[in-house]
Amino acid sequence: MVLVPFDTPGVKVLRSLSVFGYDDAPHGHMEVDFKDVRVPVSNILLGEGRGFEIAQGRLGPGRIHHCMRTIGLAERALKLMCVRASSRVAFGKPIAQQGVTQERIAEARCMIEQARLLTLKAAWMMDTAGNKSAKGEIAMIKVVAPTMACQVLDWAMQVHGGGGLSQDFPLASHYAHVRTLRFADGPDEVHRNAIAKIELGRHAPAPAKS
Repeated sequence: MVLVPFDTPGVKVLRSLSVFGYDDAPHGHMEVDFKDVRVPVSNILLGEGRGFEIAQGRLGPGRIHHCMRTIGLAERALKLMCVRASSRVAFGKPIAQQGVTQERIAEARCMIEQARLLTLKAAWMMDTAGNKSAKGEIAMIKVVAPTMACQVLDWAMQVHGGGGLSQDFPLASHYAHVRTLRFADGPDEVHRNAIAKIELGRHAPAPAKS
């Protein structure tokens, strides 16, 4: 990993990129071109060949933070869904009295609590056994938390009707953020592959004795 000052010759920001139509300021996402960029050796962090070490040291705890925020966001979506369902009337009665709405509210609560407990377990294992021992749980929460939140947000937007897709409610922007996490935290497919390998390893037959 190398530090490259923004004003280094050869560094050029080509354009700003939106995510689901949002510019995500003030963080921003940019397409950056590096052409013949040179920095001193002293700009290398920790030392040559230790970039992966830096990344891995940050990824475990960082994912816990992402999942905590994602669970909190899902809680907010569920609250908004309940409030909206109780006040919005369709076919002569509040949406909250519709069986499908009650089923989704109940399922959302179950999914949030399941994700919360798995995240707590991953955090506990990191504290007591270390990142390496918790790699399976960390991979699982990377898949479970954003997938759960995407579903809860989708149900919440459905209850809000067209308004749920607009700027009148925070649900659409929350959905864009959470859906993005399924890339930012690594593709779900990669995490599932890692989880499967760990599980297969647990049940692999013992090597035959010669």
